[in-house]
Amino acid sequence: MLHLRLITPADTTEEVVRLIEGTVGTAHLVVLPGAARDPAGDVVMCDVAREAGDELLTALKGLGLEESGSIAVDDIDLSLSRRADKAAEDAPGEAADAVLWEHLTDETHEESTLSATYVAFITLATMIAACGVVLDNAILIVGAMAVGPEFGPLAGICTALVRRRPRLAWRSLVALAVGFAVAMLLTVGFTFVMEAAGLFTKVQLEAERPNTNFIYRPDAFSFVVAALAGAAGMLSLTSAKSGALVGVAISVTTVPAAANAAVAFSFGEYRQAWGSTEQLALNLLGIVLAGTLTLLAQKWLWARQRPVTGAVNP
Repeated sequence: MLHLRLITPADTTEEVVRLIEGTVGTAHLVVLPGAARDPAGDVVMCDVAREAGDELLTALKGLGLEESGSIAVDDIDLSLSRRADKAAEDAPGEAADAVLWEHLTDETHEESTLSATYVAFITLATMIAACGVVLDNAILIVGAMAVGPEFGPLAGICTALVRRRPRLAWRSLVALAVGFAVAMLLTVGFTFVMEAAGLFTKVQLEAERPNTNFIYRPDAFSFVVAALAGAAGMLSLTSAKSGALVGVAISVTTVPAAANAAVAFSFGEYRQAWGSTEQLALNLLGIVLAGTLTLLAQKWLWARQRPVTGAVNP
């Protein structure tokens, strides 16, 4: 269930209440006249089944409520109520299959913002991966995959393509390109420092490295795994299953490929650098394609499950 807290101008409250009452899957409607001060108006609260949430939010936005008032949405972890149970039963479809498009857009917008924290995480992940490729240590590679924040911008690109949000697409592309460029540049400097300290050597990089040589040897499986991970990642975002998203983070070699390219370039091993760059490109392409197709499939399937109510499609 979702909990909605609305601030409505007094002259639109009745229309908002009628809309909520006419939406299948709502319960626990509360109206507090004149309770809001900034902006001034009434406070309306209700619970709605997740599978009916996107339809209701779209209709509320159609009333211009996000401009004249406020729409706040919270997940309800536990609701002990027969009315809530009935609302969930009456709502069309299954909660696990429902996509809250506004929530997804907002979440990917935040995760795809180029910030100092984002750059720090992707740089640290790339440096950890650099240690992993030189030492041929799979544990360090997995750790770097888990630390890397690059799935946020990738999800932002997928969402922007489906929802036709060019600003979100541009923001995501900038975060992805600048983040990897800065991380790889700093990792080149990190490699020189480690070489000067005698901790990185060209001999280590040129060794067979059975645990990590797949990073600079892309093949068909590289794209297949990336596509599967992209689909799983988008499903985890839309269904709020964060545990699955962690699994996605450690299943693709984006950050390790960038790290291997940076280290190889530092030592003049351009064959490895090029192979790692190909691996990175294949993974990014596979994730974006599969993630976008997954969102399109979810949008199509959900449109077929729920009844037509006249709401605008996302």
